Amino acid sequence: MLEIGSIIDGKYKILNKIGQGGMSVVYLAMNERANKQWAIKEVRKDGVKDYDVVRQGLIAETDILKRLNHPHLPSIIDVIDRDDTFLIVMDYIEGKSLDHWLKKDGAQPQEKVVEWAKQICDVLGYLHSRKPPIIYRDLKPANVMLKPDGQIMIIDFGTAREFKETSIEDTSCLGTQGYAAPEQYGGHGQTDARTDIYTLGATMYHLLTGHNPSLPPYEMYPIRRWNPALSSGLEKIVLKCTQRNPNDRYQNCAELMYALEHYGELDSAYRRKQSIKWKSFVASCALTVVSLAGSIGFKVAESKTIKNSYDGYISEATKVTTQEERADYYEKAIKIDPEREEGYLELLDLFVYGADKNERDFNRDETAEMTAILGYKGTGNRTNESYFERNKEGYDEFAFRMGVYYFYYYEGGGSAGKSMAQPWFEKAQKGTTLDADKLQLAERFAKISGYYASLDSSDETGYGSSASYGDYWTDLTNLTDGDISKVVNTKTAVAIYEELIARINENAVDFKRAGVTKDQMMDKLSNTKTRLEMLQNEISQSDETWDEVLDSISAAEHQVSVAFSGRDTQPEQNQEEGGNTNGKQ
Repeated sequence: MLEIGSIIDGKYKILNKIGQGGMSVVYLAMNERANKQWAIKEVRKDGVKDYDVVRQGLIAETDILKRLNHPHLPSIIDVIDRDDTFLIVMDYIEGKSLDHWLKKDGAQPQEKVVEWAKQICDVLGYLHSRKPPIIYRDLKPANVMLKPDGQIMIIDFGTAREFKETSIEDTSCLGTQGYAAPEQYGGHGQTDARTDIYTLGATMYHLLTGHNPSLPPYEMYPIRRWNPALSSGLEKIVLKCTQRNPNDRYQNCAELMYALEHYGELDSAYRRKQSIKWKSFVASCALTVVSLAGSIGFKVAESKTIKNSYDGYISEATKVTTQEERADYYEKAIKIDPEREEGYLELLDLFVYGADKNERDFNRDETAEMTAILGYKGTGNRTNESYFERNKEGYDEFAFRMGVYYFYYYEGGGSAGKSMAQPWFEKAQKGTTLDADKLQLAERFAKISGYYASLDSSDETGYGSSASYGDYWTDLTNLTDGDISKVVNTKTAVAIYEELIARINENAVDFKRAGVTKDQMMDKLSNTKTRLEMLQNEISQSDETWDEVLDSISAAEHQVSVAFSGRDTQPEQNQEEGGNTNGKQ
């Protein structure tokens, strides 16, 4: 055992012992350099049978926890592997296990149990959404810590495993008897997400009744056998969680979460009350029709699933109308799983296009909020973005969109947004998952953005010579080669075309001086008009807005004609109006 007062690894001072299990001892330690407390879990070689097997399990546990980021999971800080002992340094969780409160107070109030179960369900849903899914397998009151603020933390990942689609059954039988699902015992199949649903049901049973399923007779009765005052709806949930056949349980944590949030609606008394209301309402209808409609209505109400997991938040976001509510759901999804891309991409599009998808603006508040979300740190010391970067395909697409939206839609237009777009296009360009067309666009955007990022002249667009305007023309027109609406979304394609029109309108004289001919500019405007007309039916624009687009093409054609008429300057009015280049309609 570690000595109280000793210094481990030159920085962790052992303060006192705070827990002990069958294989390990847990100590409270202080990192005096950082002035922070940690928990140190010790497993000694001389105190454990089959130490090498246990050690491998501990290594697997730490490997799993290092890859996770959830507010109800502890973070692994350090691992110290000695000849005679194995030490895991992790977050110190202030509080007591649910097992402690069971022993102290007996059965717990059902309202508290439901709240704890929802938090646990949230954690399990997060674990199951990993790639590959992580199956916890040993949920029980002793492995759930209750903090003073009412929040829970799940500890002890020694039996967790990654789900393997090719496996027929588990190679080892781990878990706690009474809480473990039938498939956790040899020959009964592979454990999956439904295994954790069983163990959560068994944990709820113990918390609600005070009867430990790991003690004889190892059987779980309907909870109202022990306490008739308990909710019949909650009884149905526990029974469904603990069915022997996994196919008869809730099939995922999203379904279970919905049931927990609406357990009162499953109560017999509630159903009787609703039935009376229903019958009164339809008294004038034919009895047979009423009965059929009523049974269908109740069935639908009972079987509806609103997922309070990642997918649930994404789904719920589509059902609210305000941008603030929708953004809140996307942010909650991101915090549950910062590696998945849907939340980031949907939130980014929401910021730019608005809840009604009719806006085209990326303002300073929205860019600041997106930056804050990417930099958000959960229980660990890693940012959301660092997790997101693991998802190469999703992150590359996000980086590309961030660049495009900064370039075209950043508040105020001008060079600021375009220069801020450059690092995002460079990230997308360095990615390995974009298709060839989008990668080529990213490379061209990165080059053009670089012009704005290195403004060193008084010229508004950053081009100080005819030679550089020649490069600008080449890079700008290359962006519109081919049908870009097949590479980016229609709104972005329109913005790219509008940017080209605005730049010809603004810089026709500069392009002429760089050697661009009148025919080249006129042909580009004509081709652009054709492309925009092809896209007109695909975007929701009013006729008035569309007239403005056509007018801008006519204005640009006029400026080209002026540039080649012998006049070497542009009208002052046009120079003043040309500052806003974000293509907003």
